Parts: sequence; structure tokens; C-alpha cells
Amino acid sequence: LVREYQEQLQSVANQGEDVDAFFSSLASKYSDCSSAKRGGDLGEFGRGKMQPNFEAAAFALKPGSLSDLVYSDSGVHIIYRIS
Repeated sequence: LVREYQEQLQSVANQGEDVDAFFSSLASKYSDCSSAKRGGDLGEFGRGKMQPNFEAAAFALKPGSLSDLVYSDSGVHIIYRIS
């Protein structure tokens, strides 16, 4: 199911549509993270603040990029880096 959401997000990005709004909508509806109430927004964070797999994937992304599926001890994630 998470793979399907990632594919939908990538499709939205490829079509030049509003990824921010679509990501926020998906996160608000389906995420079990406390960030769901903020549309999946984790805010700014530095190195050493997140689980290693998540952090490595987040910092490897360029702003405006989507990750593939990222697996951590907390579950499966899709990361959309905005800055």
C-alpha cells in the first residue's frame, strides 16, 4: 500500500502538479506518525536527530525530491524534502 502512495506521489511530481498538497493530504489521512496532523511535516531537523536509515535518506535528497520507500524501526516512510 505504501508503494502505491509513493507511485502516486511520483506521478503527481512527474506531471508538474502540486506535490506539497498531495503529500500533505496522504500523510494526513494515512500516516500513523504524530506529524500526520501537520500533513507529514516534521519541521527542520539536523543530523543525529532521526533514525539512521531515515536520516540518511532525508539528507541524500535534493529539495523538492521524493524518496523511494525508506525502512526504519518505526516503519515504512516516504520522504518529501522541501528544503
